[in-house]
Amino acid sequence: MLSLTGCGDDVGKVSLGLFTTKDVVIEAQGDPKVPGVTCHISRVKADLSLADPSDMSISCRQTGPISAADIAAIDKSKEGEVVFSSSLSVLFKTLKVRRIYDSGSQTLLYLSYSTKETSGSHKHSLSTVPLFGTDAWQAPVASSPGKGN
Repeated sequence: MLSLTGCGDDVGKVSLGLFTTKDVVIEAQGDPKVPGVTCHISRVKADLSLADPSDMSISCRQTGPISAADIAAIDKSKEGEVVFSSSLSVLFKTLKVRRIYDSGSQTLLYLSYSTKETSGSHKHSLSTVPLFGTDAWQAPVASSPGKGN
């Protein structure tokens, strides 16, 4: 598992105003098991606070080849696997990104979420990377005639 802090490439930083110490930071993270996928995660970073806000956004795209071997190596359970993690506070709040494989649509789902409830809600965001057009795509098996096509 990779940490977002220090391991990702900071690709952007936008101040939220003249009289605040909060910035929106954008980091790029490559999926360690599917190197053809890059996720961009934006979140608020509060420099003079013990905890960063839980809001975040994620966008993942195919940025290189994705092979059948890459997909064979990932966890295909309903829970998927955590691929990135970053501490957001000293009080056990963590930003996690979990990859889940949707075999029906042959799509990788990337779910970013906070592990601590904020204002009655667990903040989260979702992005998808379809495998169509990659070497990992497998043509659907044609159904048999008379089986309710």
